[in-house]
Order: sequence, then structure tokens, then C-alpha cells
Amino acid sequence: MAVKGVTYEDILRDVKSQKFAPLYYLMGEEDYYIDKLSDVIVDTLLSKDERDFNLDIVYGSETDINKIIELAHAYPMMAERRVVLVREAQAIRSLDGLEAYLSHLTPTTVLVFCHKHGKLDMRKAFAKIIQQVGVIYESKRLYDNQLPTFIVQYLHQHDVDIEPQAVQMLAGHVGADLSRLISEMDKLLLALPEGSRVVGPTIVEEQTGMSKEFNDFELQAALAGRKIFRANQIVKYYQGNPRNFFIGRTLTNLFTFFSDVMLAYYAPDKSDASIAAWIGKNEWKVRQDVGPARRNYSGVKVMQILGEIRKTDAQSKGVGGCRTPHEELLQDLIFYILH
Repeated sequence: MAVKGVTYEDILRDVKSQKFAPLYYLMGEEDYYIDKLSDVIVDTLLSKDERDFNLDIVYGSETDINKIIELAHAYPMMAERRVVLVREAQAIRSLDGLEAYLSHLTPTTVLVFCHKHGKLDMRKAFAKIIQQVGVIYESKRLYDNQLPTFIVQYLHQHDVDIEPQAVQMLAGHVGADLSRLISEMDKLLLALPEGSRVVGPTIVEEQTGMSKEFNDFELQAALAGRKIFRANQIVKYYQGNPRNFFIGRTLTNLFTFFSDVMLAYYAPDKSDASIAAWIGKNEWKVRQDVGPARRNYSGVKVMQILGEIRKTDAQSKGVGGCRTPHEELLQDLIFYILH
């Protein structure tokens, strides 16, 4: 998540220690970290009373670099600093005029650019200067295999533990949308009974609307154990509850799972702990799903399954004029995996 080693944690630590850069360029695919850092910078620099006169929020689609520089050159009123926060910076036509400001920075202004779903062209002269006088940070989306760790760490920050099955349910149900994932976890924290400090599958089921018995996590377990009846039960549940079924999410989860199984074949040590370290998953996940699947499917079959999942994904998007309902596509895929 960084350019030249600048991490989210680095910026957070410096800001909370009152060490501010004159300019922050926050960019990348993951909105959550960009929003979080910009909020922390504003909240730390300015009290609520100081914001009326010392906080300017502009949008890239409604302004230009000259207006931004004009705001940055203004001096604070009844405060030590002022903040100019540029949202949707990716919509600004040109940032070339920024180079002149960087050579004559206003020491009492902190200028923050929020550039989402893209990156700054690092070949530009002003980009290189920003790296010298300010901070450039790239916020990357987490990989699916990083979500369980993120979930556990977030809840630990609130002195709450979470059971492994509940972790997998959350990660599989929400995916790598961190803003939504945190919203779901905040709901879980509020819903915990007084005195309880552990999130389990039941409360995840109650608060997210997903079933703890019929979900992608349980489907993986059924496929891993080659439990035909159980896998078909879950498919039938999806067919009868289309609001709880999104084929894109299910195919992503299945592809990630069988990719882990394929990686497990290449682990130098076949113990659960070694496989877990090799594929970047916890040992519980290996014992629960990856290990049984490795024993129940050959390497060739897993390769074929991955190919079939890709094919089903293309069909679900209408490639080749496919109009087969998503529920039927999933049913055909599960039949292929199990037979």
C-alpha cells in the first residue's frame, strides 16, 4: 500500500505525533484508507471550532489547480494551520501548475489530495517533487487471502475476538470492499450482548442476513469433502433465495479456494501448519477445507475445475451470448466439480 515505503501506519503515526507534511497525495484503488487518512489529518489538525475558517473542501470535477493553489496560499484565521482538502482529485484536468506551488509552499497550509481508483503519473516533474517535500501514498485493495487477518485485527482493536467460521463467513459474504466490511463489523460490535467479547457465526447470521448453514463458506466445505448431497442442498437454497446469491462473489470465492488447493500440492512440507504458511491461510482453514480437498481431488482435476470456474464466470457475464440463469450455471459447475 505504499510508494517508496510510505505506509498507512507510517502516516497515521506521524500525524498523531503532530508531524505533518505540507502536502499529502493519497491515491489508489482502496477508498477506505484514503478516506481514513484524510479524516485523521483534518481531525488532528483542526478542532471543530477552527474548521469554519480554516478548512476548504473542494472537488476535482468542480475546480482547477489554480483555484486550489489560491486556497493553499491563504493564511489561517485564529488557528496555527489550515487544511485544503481536494476530493475526487482524479477529475482535475491538469496538475502541472502544482510544480510552482511546491517551490513556494505556504508553511501554515496542509494540502491533501484524494485521488481514488487510479494513480498519479510518477513521470511528472511535480510528482517527483511531492516525494521530496510531501507524502505520496498508494492505497491498494487487499487480496482475498488478506481479509481474514484484516477482520481479526480490526476486531482486536476493539478488544473483541472472532471465531474462525465467523471470519470466513464475513470474508466470503462481503469480499474486499473494506468500507462495507467495516460497516458490517461495526454492526456486529454494537449487537454483541453485554459482557460478550467473541463474535460467532450466529451473530454474523443475524446481523448480515446471511445463513450460517447455506453460504459460500459451507459450499467450499461440502466440495472439499466431496459431500454431494450437502453441496446440492446449498445450491437449492441459493436457487430459492436469490437475494442471498451473487454468482460473481461465489465464483470468486470458489476460484480462490481451489487456487489454494492447487498451491497446497506444491508445499515442500505437507503438514497443516506448513501448508498454511505456504498458501498464506490459517491452519484452521487448511484442516477444515484445503486439506480434505487436496486428498479428494487430483492436481489435474483441480486444474480442470479452475478452468471451468473461469468458463462459468465468462458465461455469467454473457460471453458467447449465454443467457443461462445464474442459478443453473452454478448448478452445472457444482455437478462438474463433484463428478
